[in-house]
Amino acid sequence: MYVYDELDRGLVNERVEEFRDQVNRRISGELTEEQFRPLRLMNGLYLQLHAYMLRVAVPYGVLSSTQMRKLARIARVYDRGYGHFTTRQNIQFNWPKLEETPDILAELAEVEMHAIQTSGNCIRNTTADQFAGAAADELEDPRIWCEIIRQWSTFHPEFTFLPRKFKIAVTGAVSDRAAIKVHDIGIVLVQGTDGEVGFEIWAGGGLGRTPMIAKKIRDFLPATDLLSYLEAMLRVYNRFGRRDNKYKARIKILVHEIGADAYRDAVEAEWADIRDGALALPEQEISRIREAFTPPAFEALETASTAFEARKFEDRGFARWVASNVRRHKVPGYAIANISLKPAGGIPGDATAEQMDAVADYADRWSFGELRVAHEQNLVLPHVRQEDLYDLWLALGSVELDAPNIGTLGDIIACPGMDYCSLATARSIPVAQQISERFADLERLHDIGSVSLNISGCINACGHHHVGNIGILGVDKKGEEFYQVTLGGQADENAAIGKIIGPGFASDAIVDAIETIIETYLSVRQDGETFIGTLNRLGQTPFKEALYGTA
Repeated sequence: MYVYDELDRGLVNERVEEFRDQVNRRISGELTEEQFRPLRLMNGLYLQLHAYMLRVAVPYGVLSSTQMRKLARIARVYDRGYGHFTTRQNIQFNWPKLEETPDILAELAEVEMHAIQTSGNCIRNTTADQFAGAAADELEDPRIWCEIIRQWSTFHPEFTFLPRKFKIAVTGAVSDRAAIKVHDIGIVLVQGTDGEVGFEIWAGGGLGRTPMIAKKIRDFLPATDLLSYLEAMLRVYNRFGRRDNKYKARIKILVHEIGADAYRDAVEAEWADIRDGALALPEQEISRIREAFTPPAFEALETASTAFEARKFEDRGFARWVASNVRRHKVPGYAIANISLKPAGGIPGDATAEQMDAVADYADRWSFGELRVAHEQNLVLPHVRQEDLYDLWLALGSVELDAPNIGTLGDIIACPGMDYCSLATARSIPVAQQISERFADLERLHDIGSVSLNISGCINACGHHHVGNIGILGVDKKGEEFYQVTLGGQADENAAIGKIIGPGFASDAIVDAIETIIETYLSVRQDGETFIGTLNRLGQTPFKEALYGTA
């Protein structure tokens, strides 16, 4: 993984001391809350319903075991013993004391971490495929390009005060696990006709109150032109993006209003003026960053471990966990192990300090000291020998992290909702807990198969409900919580926005409504057909009839 140089260290340490002074001035009364607000937001500090919340950046979802132990220490010393992993591959601490936040940032700096640009109208944490560098279907490691984008975008003077927050995602695989089509800019590594690796560029995706799927802007962009082209895209948005209405200030609105062709033309014209300038990426710089992501020292192993296959045959629980949570690695004899942060009845994305310490230990023992955060709010050990998976599974069980539910109805994405967030209009966490408890039976859960269920507590869609196969949006209706249901969303390479199925459900009826949807699916599916496959074949009619008595 990338290691800080002197410039990185100096930049982060200077920011810590600058923020320490700002906090001291706020506590002394020299700064009002109104004056302090933009300063704290630039350092990832929010004021939630009950307390401050600190959002820590995890660039493209990559953590070392040392960094994870530091996060565990912060949870234990400065918070209430846990952290919350988010859909931006970051982590949030929900209960820090204002006067201690500079100390937290100072401790983060010790392990090359920070909270810079985790908030504000700037370029946020660039996200990537959580299997980057390990995926069997990968053309090239996208982390290389995410790091280049991070270095370009951090403290970029032209893009520090954009019309709204701005999100970029990069994938290097056939399967889109980074949800690039619902980002402001989506980048896909592709191979040109001459074998050269470059980029397919998408723009104008996003969720929130106006969900949209991105439009393809360019079929192929040479690697050396990445930063100059991104600069041109941001400049066009910065110049023409709506600033009179924050709800229409996103690039998706600009691309929609002027059209993808007009946006592309404006970008190409801007790019022509800067393409051959200082932003052209020299090959030696690309090579320097690439070296930071040199693969670990993999052993030469058999394609399939005999001991691994025997364990699956002997232990049904282990076999179920492998089928659900383990993915194919590009190196023979290795595997990608997903760690679910979604135990039945648990809070999606939460991990205790003890669990974080344990996962750090497991990373050192079995995954070259490396971890990943998935945008689905789970963790990943990317490089585990197949023959070590059984011992890993047993260890995960000792800290209640062995739920075999990745990609199932139990793998719920949920925002914090009204339990924490001042913007929320309904609770998300209790609904997620109740649904996961309703579908806790593993035999039934695995019979249902692949279904994504996402929950948001308000229209801002931090729970990505629009792109869940089943989406739930909590709304306030005359002082009561109601839940609107959408069907048909997808966040992968076949990205789609779910459609509202009908009137919302009261808080005491929403779990039964999900039960009805699932039972309807089971009654009409064909052999081997997934939920989304059945829905695409039949449409919403059978589900509407089951829920409301009429289509």
